[in-house]
Amino acid sequence: MLLPPAVSAVSAASTAVPVAASAIFPVVDATAPLGVFDSGLGGLSVLRAIHQALPGEDLLYVADSGHAPYGDRDAAYIIERSMAMVDFLVGQGAKAVVVACNTATVVAVSELRQRIQAHAHIPIVALEPAIKPAAALTRSGVVGVLATTRTVHSPSVARLCAEFGQGVDIRLQACPGLVTQVEQGELDTPATRELVQAYVQPLVEAGADTLVLGCTHYPFLAPLIREVAGPGVTLVESSAAVARELTRRTQDRRHPQHASRTGEVRFFTTDGVAQASLRMSTLWGQAVQVQAVNAYF
Repeated sequence: MLLPPAVSAVSAASTAVPVAASAIFPVVDATAPLGVFDSGLGGLSVLRAIHQALPGEDLLYVADSGHAPYGDRDAAYIIERSMAMVDFLVGQGAKAVVVACNTATVVAVSELRQRIQAHAHIPIVALEPAIKPAAALTRSGVVGVLATTRTVHSPSVARLCAEFGQGVDIRLQACPGLVTQVEQGELDTPATRELVQAYVQPLVEAGADTLVLGCTHYPFLAPLIREVAGPGVTLVESSAAVARELTRRTQDRRHPQHASRTGEVRFFTTDGVAQASLRMSTLWGQAVQVQAVNAYF
């Protein structure tokens, strides 16, 4: 199944976690790949946007599905797993790393940047729920945010609501179980539909005309969410914005020859390879080969 194309894109400045200009480092190796990680398969939605924006770049994607979902884990565990995924990508030679996981961003991105920038000049690009653009888009004045439990209760989301929610009723909805449904490839089963209805219907009944997909797994459920929410509701997510921010942050790290080639995309998992290959192929839209991550990770 291809990623649904109709989810609204928003500006990079609105959804990419800001970083000081001094963190943009000199070229290390322009031919090196870009690394992307998520707690599981959801980050493929971000990977697709990156591949579309930078088709000549080689990409590495690692799904930590063997330890998913992150959303209901404690902070120490999320930081530990995020560190392991960054260490793996850096070990594979990545010239930049994308944290394609809202939960890992709100919990671990500060620690990740401190650690990696202490040892290597590698930028880390992260994402957060698209609350700012959603608040600007709403006509009813009510915005619903669908996210993991950890993301909903994070200080980062509280900051976004306080900063951009003036005059807007922002309703946060934790969605336990949705990540697992996507990880299992159950995008439109009765069980998934029941969960989506339980989380989305109350937001729509409260007047929400804009829904933020605050987890990278949720764009794969966009057709179902849209069906439940109805045609008057706009869905907003962050993948295209993150791709634009990555493009900006790596403009001095791209080889001129990459403009006229198609880059290689390599896939890795901490889960079983056979199962991951089947499910990644379905979500990516074509057959892919998946490699196992070393047991150390």
